[in-house]
Parts: sequence; C-alpha cells; structure tokens
Amino acid sequence: MPGQTTIADTSATPIAPEDCPVRDVLNRIGDKWSVLVLNLLGDGSRRFTELRNDIDGISQRMLTVTLRGLERDGLLTRTVHPVVPPRVDYELTELGRSLSETISSLVAWAEENRPLIDRSRTVYDQSALESAS
Repeated sequence: MPGQTTIADTSATPIAPEDCPVRDVLNRIGDKWSVLVLNLLGDGSRRFTELRNDIDGISQRMLTVTLRGLERDGLLTRTVHPVVPPRVDYELTELGRSLSETISSLVAWAEENRPLIDRSRTVYDQSALESAS
C-alpha cells in the first residue's frame, strides 16, 4: 500500500534502534537471564529463592532486575504473601505463557544440538590455530 514501509522495501529510511519494536522486545527476552527465568516459570510458579538456586551464576541483584523487567513487560506477575519472613512468588501471565512455549522449543533445540555445536567449535578453533601457524 502507498505510504507503508515493508521489510523488503530497501529504499525506506532505516528505523533507529530505539524505535524498532522487534529489537526492543528481543532485547528484553533475548538476554540469557530472561530466557532462563521464563523457561523455569513455564513449569509453574516459583519463589525468588527457588529461581536463584535453579539459575546457576545469577546474582540476587541481577535476578531482581530481570524479574522487574519481565513484570514491567507483562510477562510475569509478582505475588507477595503477608507472612514472616515475606514470601514472593512469580508466575507467568498469559502473555508470558505464550512466549514460554517458544522458549521451551529453543531450550530443547539447544540441549539437543549442543554436542554438534561443541564439535563445530572444536573443528573451527583447530582450523584457526593451524591457519595462524
């Protein structure tokens, strides 16, 4: 249609990175911590400490930042229970569950193909070493 820009239209003015809706969403869900959190919550609600214990290498601060960002984007809900000590549960929203299905497929693909990727890396690194010699 006239006046509309399509992906294939190479004459269009480029979209600034901050204005690109795809980049904006991928920046949120594409970081390693968000993917892991969303994948874990795909199995059901979790407490903060469960998430921290199940995600190797994540700091308390980084988990907090990640959870706040996912909550802000409407991908999960945070429920504070009025008990001592405070109990906080995180659960995917409907939007988060729809994304979780895609992430589960990505995680399964990564697990299944990790040996092939490791072999390719070894071959590539060996070839690079031989070329440098």
